[in-house]
Amino acid sequence: MTYVFHRHTKANYPVAVAGDGPYVIDSTGKRYLDASGGAAVSCLGHSNRHVIEAIKAQLDKIPYAHTSFFTNEPTEQLARHLIERAPAGLNKVYFLSGGSEANETAMKVARQYFVEKGEPQRRHFIARNQSYHGNTLGALAVGGNPGRRELFQPLLINTTHIDPCYAYRHQRQDESIEAYSLRAADTLETAILELGPDSVIGFLAETVVGATLGAVPPTPGYFKRIREICDKYGVLLILDEVMSGMGRTGTLYACKQDGIAPDILTCAKGLGAGYQPIGACLVSGAIFDTIEQGSGFFHHGFTYIGHPTACAGALAVQQVIEQEGLLAKVRDKGSALTERLTHAFGQNPYVGDIRGRGYFQGIELVSDRDSKEPFDPALKIFAKIKAKAMEKGLMCYPGGGTVDGKKGDHVLLAPPFILEDSHLDELIEKLSASLSEVLRSEGISG
Repeated sequence: MTYVFHRHTKANYPVAVAGDGPYVIDSTGKRYLDASGGAAVSCLGHSNRHVIEAIKAQLDKIPYAHTSFFTNEPTEQLARHLIERAPAGLNKVYFLSGGSEANETAMKVARQYFVEKGEPQRRHFIARNQSYHGNTLGALAVGGNPGRRELFQPLLINTTHIDPCYAYRHQRQDESIEAYSLRAADTLETAILELGPDSVIGFLAETVVGATLGAVPPTPGYFKRIREICDKYGVLLILDEVMSGMGRTGTLYACKQDGIAPDILTCAKGLGAGYQPIGACLVSGAIFDTIEQGSGFFHHGFTYIGHPTACAGALAVQQVIEQEGLLAKVRDKGSALTERLTHAFGQNPYVGDIRGRGYFQGIELVSDRDSKEPFDPALKIFAKIKAKAMEKGLMCYPGGGTVDGKKGDHVLLAPPFILEDSHLDELIEKLSASLSEVLRSEGISG
């Protein structure tokens, strides 16, 4: 028996005992190709020696020093690395232990900024439906994932949610992509005006929507219009790049591809590649200076912020990404992955959409391509695909409730940046076989 409180109390999990590049090996010796990076985390795979040795070296120096007493070298070095490459205006970093903490921090620093600025009436956040920003109560409140929110709804702060930028479902047939981008973005202005412009703290959005929608990128011009609206009303733009950032889409910061800079940006997952738990909240000079010239004290904190060993590991991860040219590889192999997905599933009558950027891609499953009708949620197609893929030695990240929180199935792919063509071929072969076998077992295809 186990004394671990697992995610699902009725599940039997294989025991992971080793890693070999992009593979996880269980206690029976079975190898699993990690096509999802766990949850878009393991961007360097599971056995990078440079990162492992950097962590060991830091443990020999000092493993931990509380930030109310000390700073430390890895924290200072990692902050410099991130800020020197960050979108314009971001110039300070607050290190956490993961993405939920990073988004919780973003909300708190945004609120304190306005209080110290003399605008304490600002109290509202606007976010998007079909989004996910973490599992702390604050981050869960701004998230728009109905399944994750439902149980805890009575505990959540009130948040206004607008529709996501989701062209596959929301673009009109007679509408250009540019017109759709503006229409989707302008719902933010409507929400700001309804709440009262001087009462809104910020708009929080994933640059590329991750697990809830399955790698949905913004349409051209969407975020530029969002930036204009935020500037017009003095609302902070907070971009969640916990999943999509740190090279996942082919640039270190995903928003670079949209030509904008946020006021606050959060990242995690690929920041430390799973070698140590870490997240980060990057803030603009204007926000930092307001607090620094005011009280000077941020009313927030966790025990493990700025953890020396975690920061040493993350710095080593970022050095490997840069020194080995992995961002260019993600762009190149990301295109190769798109081509393979299109070849394998582009004519499949049960695949409605293939989307994403770089090594952050998804396929949306439908029962009918013409009507885009999703499968009956009771079938739990997404869960069956995950189980079948695991049988075949493939880790992917399917999700349900894609359309509205209840209906819809997708498969998210976020593999390690080190995948080669042979790994891509293995990925497609096993995913295709898994999908076909699940559909056949449901009597959906022959």
